[in-house]
Amino acid sequence: MRKMGIWRDYLIKKLADRERAIGYLQAILDDYYIYGGPNVVLRALDTVVKAQGGVAKLAKQADMDPEMLSKVLSNEKTPLIDALGIVLKALGYQLSIKPLETENPNF
Repeated sequence: MRKMGIWRDYLIKKLADRERAIGYLQAILDDYYIYGGPNVVLRALDTVVKAQGGVAKLAKQADMDPEMLSKVLSNEKTPLIDALGIVLKALGYQLSIKPLETENPNF
């Protein structure tokens, strides 16, 4: 019989791939725009950080102190856009703005 793993552990293994991590964060943001819930985004950021080598490695890539990165990611009062921006910068990406896909093009 196959041993069942924990979903988050499986996800961390898959998100070690940088492109998958970015796709995952995009999907999480899409859900955030529809349903809200910043805690889901923060949990996703934490998962990606772990998958990409942890706080120390990502802090080095973002050119910041690991302790500061850890505080930013664990503090619920940190603006979501700041936390997301730091993780994306470390992964070599940036936030961007694009039009919403709507049925009414005049919206």
